[in-house]
Amino acid sequence: MANPFSVERSATGDITLLSLSGFLDAHTAPEFEGAVESALDAGQNRLVVDGGGLTYISSAGLGVFMGFIEEFREAGGDIKICGLSDKVREIFSLLGFEELFDIVDNVEEAKARFVVSPTGKTDATDATGATDQAGEE
Repeated sequence: MANPFSVERSATGDITLLSLSGFLDAHTAPEFEGAVESALDAGQNRLVVDGGGLTYISSAGLGVFMGFIEEFREAGGDIKICGLSDKVREIFSLLGFEELFDIVDNVEEAKARFVVSPTGKTDATDATGATDQAGEE
């Protein structure tokens, strides 16, 4: 029997946390999608998804992340992903999600990425990733 899926929602300040557990697949993706959409509709554009309890993710689950990332960024926010098991994180890595999303080890680190900026870039880092070496020639 497959692990049942659950999504728990909480908020700290302007950051919404969705904690996922179980199997995220074609049957359960609509529940996750609804939780993400609800946050966005409520103007909560800083989202942390804690996948620490995920035991499986299918392309349908991955599609929810891809389906919303642009909307969150256009609204001035972002989606940070954290707590993935090695097995689930490997799927994200193989599909190039680490190039599109901040994927970190835990909730605290994910929330801290918003302190820097919604996209994880510091003020001293330009779009190419080069740092400003002010005063140095």
